[in-house]
Amino acid sequence: MPFPHRRHALRLAGASALLGLAALGASQPARADATWPTRPITFVVPGAAGGTTDTPVRFMAQKLSERLGQPIVVDNKPGAGGSLGSSLVARAPADGYTVLVGNTGSNAINYTAYQKLPYKAEDFIALTDMISFANVLVVPVKSPIKSLKELVAAAKREPGKLAFSSAGVGQTTHLMGELLRQSAGVDVVHIPYKGSAPATLAIVAGETQFMFDNLTGSLGHVKDGKLRALAVTGATREPELPDVPTMTELGMKDFDKVGWMGFFLPAKTPPAVVKKLTDNLIAVLQDPAVVQRYRELGGRPGGMASEPFAQMVERDRKDWGELIRSQKLQLD
Repeated sequence: MPFPHRRHALRLAGASALLGLAALGASQPARADATWPTRPITFVVPGAAGGTTDTPVRFMAQKLSERLGQPIVVDNKPGAGGSLGSSLVARAPADGYTVLVGNTGSNAINYTAYQKLPYKAEDFIALTDMISFANVLVVPVKSPIKSLKELVAAAKREPGKLAFSSAGVGQTTHLMGELLRQSAGVDVVHIPYKGSAPATLAIVAGETQFMFDNLTGSLGHVKDGKLRALAVTGATREPELPDVPTMTELGMKDFDKVGWMGFFLPAKTPPAVVKKLTDNLIAVLQDPAVVQRYRELGGRPGGMASEPFAQMVERDRKDWGELIRSQKLQLD
C-alpha cells in the first residue's frame, strides 16, 4: 500500500474539518441569539383590526420598533375566539420573529371553552403583560336602571326579558354576564356580536339592556353621556371613573377580575432571545408616553416580570375554567 502516511494525514484533515464545521454549527445559534433581531418582527393579534384592543398593540409596535431598530408588523388574525392566530404562533419557527399578542380569551379562557383547541398552554412562553382593563357594567343613558341593585331587581321581575351584548361567545364581556346570571340568580339573554365595536354600538343604540364592556370601549361613551356606568370589575375603582363602585363593593363575589393582553413566544425559543425581547418590552411599557396613552384609553399599562405574568395567566385559566364548566359553556 503506497503512501500510508498520506492517507492517514488526509483522514486526520477530514476529521478536523468535520469537527470545525460542527463547532461552527454549534456556535451559530449563540451568535444569532446575540444579534437578534436582524429582520422584521411580526406581532400576531388574534382579533380584528380597528378594535379597542388593537390600538394599544399598534402604539406598542411603533415604540418597540424604534427601540430595536427593526420594523414591527402587526398581523391581525381573527377567528375562532382567538384560536386561529394563537395556533399560527404555536406552529411558527421558535426564533423570536413571530410574537403572539394574546389575551384573556386566547390564553386563559379557550383552554376550557374549546375541547378541540389546536394548541395548548405548554406551546407558549409568557413574557409580560401589555395592558389590562376592567369591564364596566353599563346601560343606555335613557334606561330607567340606575344601579346594580335596580338591574338585578328588573331581571328578577321579568325573567328572560333583559338582554346583554358581548364581543363574542367566550369573551370576558360574555363570561362576566354569565357570572352575573350565576351570582345573582337571574334569567337574562346573551346576544353575542362579532367584535367589541359592534357590541358597544348595540348597547349605545339600546338594542340590548346592559353590557359588561371593556372599559377601553365604553369610557368615551360614558364621558359623552351616551352610557351610564353602574359598576366596574377588578379589585379597585378605576381612576377614570372614581365615582363608580366595584362589583365587590356592591356585594358581588368573584368580580375582581380584569381583562388583559400580553406577549407570548413559541415554547422552544432560545432563552437569550426570550430575555432580550422581554427586557425590551418591559422597558417600552415603562416609557411615559406609553403609560399616558394607555391610561387615556382606559387601561393600565403592564410590564410585570415573566414569572408573575405566567402565574396570573394560569390563575385566570383555572378560575374562568371553573365558571365555564359550571355553566356548561362548551364552544365546540
